Amino acid sequence: MKEAEGWAPRACTLPTAERPFRVAQFDDLLAGAARHRSTRTRLVLYLEPRPEVAARAADLAVRETGCCSFFTFELTATGGGLSLAISVPDAQAEVLDALAKR
Repeated sequence: MKEAEGWAPRACTLPTAERPFRVAQFDDLLAGAARHRSTRTRLVLYLEPRPEVAARAADLAVRETGCCSFFTFELTATGGGLSLAISVPDAQAEVLDALAKR
């Protein structure tokens, strides 16, 4: 899957063969999410406030920081809402651009 290879940054340590699966997991999480890009380096996803969605988002965030340590994920459940903020250093803003477009 060429698209998955082009989306991953050079700093990613996830084996190339696993990248299409990770992209599919992000696509699944992003499918129903509203998005807000507050800055060039921060994207907030507003997710369906259900425990299984929170668990899936947390699991994906933990696994993603294992191969792309430049990501910072903040999962927040408050007031009946669920959001996942994703931040990157300025040098990785293009990765966030690609993620936001998915």
